[in-house]
Amino acid sequence: MDSFMTDLQGSLGILKNPEVISYLLKGLLFTLGISLIAIVISVGVGAVLALVRNYCTRGASRILGRLAAFYIELFRNTPLMLWMFICFVMCPAPAISKGFATMLGFTSTVAVKTLFKAIVALTLFESAIMAEIVRGGLNSVARGQFEAAYSQGFGTLQTMTLIVLPQAFRNIIPTLLSQMISTIKDSSYMASLVTIELMGCTKLIISKANAYNGTWVDRFNRGTIHVTDVFVLFGFAFLVYFAINFTLSCVVRRMRREKRA
Repeated sequence: MDSFMTDLQGSLGILKNPEVISYLLKGLLFTLGISLIAIVISVGVGAVLALVRNYCTRGASRILGRLAAFYIELFRNTPLMLWMFICFVMCPAPAISKGFATMLGFTSTVAVKTLFKAIVALTLFESAIMAEIVRGGLNSVARGQFEAAYSQGFGTLQTMTLIVLPQAFRNIIPTLLSQMISTIKDSSYMASLVTIELMGCTKLIISKANAYNGTWVDRFNRGTIHVTDVFVLFGFAFLVYFAINFTLSCVVRRMRREKRA
């Protein structure tokens, strides 16, 4: 028991190290940034896919509708990790300068390119989910809205952009926020490819925990990584993820209550 408490004290001491906390917070910022980028792009792509699948149902446009449906069903029914590895191997990455990589806090351009591929995979996957969410919003708009718009002289594009889409997005805001929660959690899959988001940073610190838990002596006696190191560091990541996602969940629940009222 005394040994366990000593190990736990040393593990908790890891979180008192400003370099460790700074590194983990940097990972948190990347997690939020990656998630935000993926969500913004996914909503745009998902809206286009939803419109095409919903309204390209006649004539030659049916081909586009079927392609959109194929894309949505393909990504919705396959795991994100699969697309992470496919993009890591096959997705081309833009040329990155050493200066740009340094500005982002990376020591090599390879890490930035890997990050780009991971974001592409996350965006491709989330776009399919967003498309179905937006499609649900489009279907919630009464057909009478279309007829009223046409009777006032609105064209199809004006009807969609000025009347239908605003109502659809207003109806799905709580669901979009719920999906944002899932996206933040899904970003942790990147830890298998890169070590710059929160979970990847946590895993890297665990692999070097013996340098921070008080057991390091010299380069010939590098100390031990204890089980308590794993619990403390993953526990820290757990609390961070929980705090962010629980806050968003509270916002979603409040919005849904206000919508019903």
